[in-house]
Amino acid sequence: MKSVLFDSRSKLTRWCAIGDQQNQQQHRRTLAGILPQQPRRTLWKKAALLVVPQQQTEAQRWEQPRLRFMQYERPHDPVKRLGLVSDDGSKMVELSTSTCAANDMVTFIRQRYCMDSLLDRLQFMQVRDVYKDLRLLPPIDDPCKILVVQNNYVDNCDEQHIPIPREPSFCVKFSSSITGSLNNIRAHSQAKHIDYGCQLVVVIGRKCRKVNRNAAMNYVFGYTLAQDITARDWTALLGGKSLDTFCPLGPSIVHKTHVPDVNDLWIKTLVNGEQRQSGHTRDMIFKIDYLVHRLSQFLTLFPGDLILTGTPAGGGAYRRPTSFLQPGDRIDSEIQILGKMSNKVVNDLS
Repeated sequence: MKSVLFDSRSKLTRWCAIGDQQNQQQHRRTLAGILPQQPRRTLWKKAALLVVPQQQTEAQRWEQPRLRFMQYERPHDPVKRLGLVSDDGSKMVELSTSTCAANDMVTFIRQRYCMDSLLDRLQFMQVRDVYKDLRLLPPIDDPCKILVVQNNYVDNCDEQHIPIPREPSFCVKFSSSITGSLNNIRAHSQAKHIDYGCQLVVVIGRKCRKVNRNAAMNYVFGYTLAQDITARDWTALLGGKSLDTFCPLGPSIVHKTHVPDVNDLWIKTLVNGEQRQSGHTRDMIFKIDYLVHRLSQFLTLFPGDLILTGTPAGGGAYRRPTSFLQPGDRIDSEIQILGKMSNKVVNDLS
């Protein structure tokens, strides 16, 4: 009798054990769809990574979005958005959905967002690869003012055989002339002598009126680059600088904290692969702090206003023989740290 009971008990134990294993396997298969199957210690490690900033290599910092602002449209979604992009252009953060930031750059600048706070929050925001078919827009498309400094580089004055000016002179461009860093430049049929000139652009960050030179840089938000396309056979007052597409701008705005020395940047322009301009911001006659100070004495500068700070030697009008832009030409512009632009000159009717 004992042997029968022992045999029955052992069979029942084996059956229960088999049933428990099957139930556990089924339970695991069900949870696999909703929970990561990782040890608790690993999960705690991953949670810690989200809270404690890790030391980054130089390559990782290059790939992390920083205070490099861009305006763009998502593929198949014509809504302007504001984002941050990494130095190598591979990663981005969409500020418009991750923060209370405005959708456009000028409004964002007026919000006076704390940049230190934004940098701290970056580590908790969703970083993604840049959209494959992202449409890059000008980083600012509707500034109140676009002011252009004339003859502000020593070598540019030399090639024109004019004396170095004692005071800066200015002209204006209209905001309707702005186009993107990859967009076409239209060769208007009314303009026969179309010239170029790569320029560092100052973006104003605060309302500014009668500021001292020592305080002027506090009113600067950041920097970008522009091509000051000019119809030399038109006067500036009649729109020679303001025809449609005559102000390629971009690709982004770099906050001033990411530019160690704005007076130590090289500038290049290539036309059809041939280097036409090779300058350096240290050769500016009137530095940025003086320009902001000087302009604020008779103009109120508003957030988002642009100051084009002049172009180095190499413009087409001063080459021998002259070399103006023609439909089919490609003009590549670059300023150290700030980025590159590439614009094709096309027929006005294309």
